[in-house]
Amino acid sequence: MTIIRSLTTRLQRVPLTRPWAVDVTSVGVIATHVVRSDGAEGWGFSWSPQIGAPAVHSLLEHDIALAAVGRSAVPGEAWQGLWEHLHEAGGGGITTIALAGLDLALWDAEARAAATSVSRLIGRRREHVRAYGSGVNLHYPLDELLAQVQRWIDAGFDAVKIKVGKSDLAEDVERVSAVRELLGPGRGLMIDANQRWDLDRATTSIDALTRFDLAWIEEPLRADDLAGHAELARRIDVPIAVGENLHTAHRFEDFLRAGAAQIVQPNVVRVGGITPFLRIAELAAAYDAPLHPHLLPELSGQLALTLPGAAAEPLVEDVEDAGFGALGALADPSPVAVSDSFLTENEHQGLGIRFSPVLGAASSLPAGKDHS
Repeated sequence: MTIIRSLTTRLQRVPLTRPWAVDVTSVGVIATHVVRSDGAEGWGFSWSPQIGAPAVHSLLEHDIALAAVGRSAVPGEAWQGLWEHLHEAGGGGITTIALAGLDLALWDAEARAAATSVSRLIGRRREHVRAYGSGVNLHYPLDELLAQVQRWIDAGFDAVKIKVGKSDLAEDVERVSAVRELLGPGRGLMIDANQRWDLDRATTSIDALTRFDLAWIEEPLRADDLAGHAELARRIDVPIAVGENLHTAHRFEDFLRAGAAQIVQPNVVRVGGITPFLRIAELAAAYDAPLHPHLLPELSGQLALTLPGAAAEPLVEDVEDAGFGALGALADPSPVAVSDSFLTENEHQGLGIRFSPVLGAASSLPAGKDHS
């Protein structure tokens, strides 16, 4: 049996071209490197924009690395046992974000050993997938917001997403109205409240905004408010999208079973990697719910190419100035390209996501220790 020989990690921060908020000027990345007993290597990462990256790194370095050595290196086989091992530190959140660093590296190693990409290893169902323009733009003045939307239009996007949740509902109405007018009737418009509303405020706000032909409302309530989302779904006609802050397949199933979400948006890293992401995709298909991955297009886009399209074709979120390739963080060319509203995969092996400088085998074995 091929086993995990070593796991090495490095914490780094990637500066953003434009801050997402006053205190969010960079994102935290924990680069990971795994070596298998057969000598194959794989690279992955964990990610947390502003809060928790050092804690994720510590969990990987002090708990996951020690517990992983000697376990199966076949993608997916070690995941459940490691999740159970870490459970006293939490069933999701920092634990699943950290687990993604190992899981992604194992999938990368498996694909590289087969001289193929992860999407081909899993099984591609399509050669391209639609992308939509997105931005962290609630703090933008209206003229800057409209300039951003115009850039998306000029780039060929046929759907965009903007933030809502201003303290004055009239300002949200003004901004959404202006964006819809600029887009025209033929392009999709999604809105994201980032958990800023309670149930009554969400009901009032969506009632006021629904006339702008919204494709979905994202995270209208506190992310873990299952009962609130279920009640809101009974009150409104706009589909509710959740998932970027749900961390386990179990929680996704809770929301789908309760009718609290009509669209799911798992973040590949926050749920713990590709292994649980594929399980969530199976759940979404079983409940006939569209799945549109959250953020990280270099990673999410590859997985979207493998997803079934029974309920709706997946959409990939392309946040302006936030791709790792665009930020100059990758050692290799980006594994994906976005053009004219479609994401395609460039030729590469594994995931094709290695952060610069690249973690290498020379640094993987602590001196004096044999992990064979």
